[in-house]
Order: sequence, then structure tokens, then C-alpha cells
Amino acid sequence: MSERIPQTAEQETKGTKEDKEARAAQDAAGVEQTGVSGTTEPAGDERAGSDGQTQAAPRTHHADADFANPLRDARDRRLPRIAGPSGLVIFGVTGDLSRKKLMPAVYDLANRGLLPPGFSLVGFARRDWEDQDFAQVVHDAVREHARTPFREEVWQQLAEGMRFIPGDFDDDTAFKQLRSAVEELDASRGTSGNYAFYLSVPPKFFPKVVQQLKKHKLADAPEGSWRRAVIEKPFGHDLDSACELNAIVHDVFDPEQVFRIDHYLGKETVQNLLALRFANQMFEPIWNRSYVDHVQITMAEDIGIGGRAGYYDGIGAARDVIQNHLLQLMALTAMEEPAAFDAASLLTEKLKVLRAVKLPEDLGLHTVRGQYAAAWQGGAKVRGYLEEEGIDPGSTTDTYAAVKLQVDNRRWAGVPFYLRTGKRLGRRVTEIAVVFQRAPHSPFDSTATEELGANAIVIRVQPDEGMTVRFGSKVPGTSMEIRDVTMDFAYGESFTESSPEAYERLILDVLLGDANLFPRHQEVEESWKILDPIEQYWATHGRPAQYASGSWGPEEADEMLARDGRSWRRP
Repeated sequence: MSERIPQTAEQETKGTKEDKEARAAQDAAGVEQTGVSGTTEPAGDERAGSDGQTQAAPRTHHADADFANPLRDARDRRLPRIAGPSGLVIFGVTGDLSRKKLMPAVYDLANRGLLPPGFSLVGFARRDWEDQDFAQVVHDAVREHARTPFREEVWQQLAEGMRFIPGDFDDDTAFKQLRSAVEELDASRGTSGNYAFYLSVPPKFFPKVVQQLKKHKLADAPEGSWRRAVIEKPFGHDLDSACELNAIVHDVFDPEQVFRIDHYLGKETVQNLLALRFANQMFEPIWNRSYVDHVQITMAEDIGIGGRAGYYDGIGAARDVIQNHLLQLMALTAMEEPAAFDAASLLTEKLKVLRAVKLPEDLGLHTVRGQYAAAWQGGAKVRGYLEEEGIDPGSTTDTYAAVKLQVDNRRWAGVPFYLRTGKRLGRRVTEIAVVFQRAPHSPFDSTATEELGANAIVIRVQPDEGMTVRFGSKVPGTSMEIRDVTMDFAYGESFTESSPEAYERLILDVLLGDANLFPRHQEVEESWKILDPIEQYWATHGRPAQYASGSWGPEEADEMLARDGRSWRRP
């Protein structure tokens, strides 16, 4: 006879359940990592020396292939996603990205039980810090920015594996110290020689860092181990610089060892786009030129450049966002079904889309660039781009960019893809809107449908991750009046587990060697082939249009769609 579940168990809070799941995952990780040897040696691979003191025993680089963990249930989907023995080295560890995203992501992974007990974190930067100083910086960053609750036992386990190396990128002594730290952590923490090197530094330092890693043999993995490089965007500033950078990096690391971070691809909703299309029969049959009128992909920010003038001026919105984020979202939206959900199959299909992209013949009519101007936004007077500190008053750098592209293949022929991005816009939002054609015939008179728009599927990437389906419905009453309504799916309402931050997923994928969500060098180069002609046209034709901060961009962008008989969605 089945037992009745106690009422108290049914009433457990969400926080309690997440806490228990995290602890269970940590326990599982400990079993998974320390139980592979099948021996009864002391924890931490310690053994007694001749003087009676415990010494660190040599660690094997990989488990016996014939060993089967009797405690692993084949139906448990969590254990295969727990990283094996490994460490992470962050160059530029004092920057905002590291403090606000990377360090909290590492802690959140550990807190969820997805990192091995001996995981190690090494920081490299130009600061005169000791290991404990670095640990305090990580502690403060975690306290301020971590997604999951702070737990002292998790923190203590992480802190034991933290090291800091002070020095410049051309400092040979510092890289010798880094190699010594890696070897020491292999012995004391059991990282098995597995390390990812995260280059959280300006792109101009990429070549120097990877060449130093090669010079000091840090890029060479011991037998049975791995070494990987993680590179943040931008990947060059045009096609030539991207090809040059790829050649330098691939001289040190094999292509499959290089993970290029596009944090948008780590977001749950972007991955859900593939599930939406290929796990459901109801969407894919209409996902083509026979039913779709056009596609709009928007990434809007409601902030200015902040303190990033040195980086942003000369780069601009198109290079910063369209070349990587938006073209990747476009490729995922337009691609054919892959043969499998693996890196090679996804790369094949995304490359087909990028290589089929066709630029408009008249770039002046079908591309727009702009700069935000001073205005009132959010109840405060904000400065225009040309008035920002560190910006040349004569700068032609774009803070807004909109382009019209076509995908010249059988599925999408004739369907325009409108991509736009900008700073100081109406609100922070990223979305993909697939807008469908209107019904070919309407039996209703025009007054009944005057408030009816086009059907649409809108995938919200951020914030409020989810999806909206817009369609027409009759308004209650005695008259026939049809108006747009929406059906909404939100992650926060449909699932009890909150979505992890993008960097959590991406860092874990690096440690697991899963390259599904990382753009490969071929994609980077194809994206530059699309954007370079647009940038070259802008460089010789006029200046960016001005738009008021807090608006949705320059009038020229509205006119661009109006010429096609369309209008921008208001997110």
C-alpha cells in the first residue's frame, strides 16, 4: 500500500527545496569525483610518508575507463553535467566583468553542486595582492552579485583553492609563478592538469597572453588532461583583424580548444528557441516564407556608454552587438533543423544561414545609424553621446544601428530580417519577433478588424524570459469586433527553478568541453563579411542621425520600415 506524503513535505518552500537540491548535488559531485578510484585511501588522496606525516599522493589524470560508479543512476540528468577535476585561470580578474559576472557565476555553480570539490580559481592581474586579498575580493563580489544564497561551507571549500598571481602580461616571472601555482594546485587540489584560461582583457592583449601561455608551456596539457582558452568579444574589428586574431590564437590552441564567449547564447530563452522550433510540430510547418511576413530582432538598452568611452568610441553599436549577438540570434531563428544537437551540427546549419545572407542593394535606404542626444529620460536629464566624458565632439561612432537583411535560400526568400540595437532607448529588452502574414481573405468588414494587427510569435530573451503569441480574438459584446490578444509563457511562472545566469551555463560548458553554445571562428569571419560593407558605406556617407534619449531611435529608422509598408514593434 502506498504511503501518504506528509503534509509538511507538500508545503516545503521553494527556497528549502532549492537548498536541498543544491546540497544533494554537492554530495553527488563529491561521490562522483572522489569515488572513482575504488580505493579506501584517505580523503584528498593523502597517504602516510616515512616520517608519519601525511603527504599528497600523485593524482591520476583520468579514471579507469572500465569503472562504473554503483551510486550513479542512469536516469539522473544532473550528474553528467557536473564538471570533473579542473581549474579556471582568469586574466584581468580585477575588471567589472570578472567582479560582476565571472566570480559570482563560479560561486553559483559551486553552490548548485556542479563543480568538483577540488575546483581551483586563479586570478592574474596588475595588483600587489596576496592570495587572501584576492579571496576577499571574490568574497565581496559573491556577496553582492551572486544569484544563489551565500553558504559558508561552500565558500570555504572554494576559498581553499584560490590563488593570485601579480604581474603584467609581458612579465615572464609572473607566468613562471602561474605555472608553479598550476602545478601546486594539481598536487594539493587534484585538478588533474585540467585548466581553462579566461581572457577577460581588452582584445589588444589577446595575442600577448596566448603567446605567453605557449612560451611557458601552460597551453600544453599533460597526457590525459586538457587546456582551453576562453575569449570575450569583440573578435576583431573587421574581417582582416578577426582572421589575424584567429591565426594567432590557433597557433597556440587547436580550434576545438578555443571557446569564444557570446553570453547571449547562454541565456535560457535562446536555447529554448531551438526547443520551440524542433521539439514541437505546431511551429515548424509555418516557420517559412509561405507564412512569415518578416522578422524583427531587437536589442535595446536604456543606459548610455557609462565609463566605457575608451572602448566604445570607434567600435559602435553595429560592431559591438549586430556582428555577434544579433547575427547569432538571426542564424538560430533561420537555420534548418540540425542532424543532432552537437557543436558540429549546429555550426553546419548556422554557417549555411550566414553564407546565404544578402545585403540590400541600396545601403543608404536600408541601413540606419544614429547617436543619442541629450533629453529627459527616467525623470532625469541625460547627456548626449557627443557630450559624454572622453568622447570626441566630432565622433561618428554609432550608438544606434538598424539594418535590413535577406536570407537567400528556399525557406526565407523574400522575407526581410530587420536587426536593430541601440543605447538610451525606451527600455532594456532583447526579443525576436516572427511576424506572420495577414489572412489572405477576411469575411469581416473593415470596421470589425481595424484594431487587428498581424499574428506574431515573440521570443523574449531578456528580461522576463519567455514567449508571447499574438493573435486576434472577438471582443465580448453584441457587435463583431476583433482585437489583438496575447498568450504568454514566462519561465518564472512555469518552472520552480530560476534560470541560471548565462555565464554560469557557459563556464560550466567550458569545463565540460561542450561547445554547442560557442561561436566558432568560421561564424565570426562570416559575420564580419556581412557587416564590413555596411561599416565601409557608413564611413564615407554622412553622419549618424540624432535621436532623443528615451525614444526608440531616429526617425530615419521608422522611415526605413515604412518604405516597406511595415513598422517597428514597440517592445
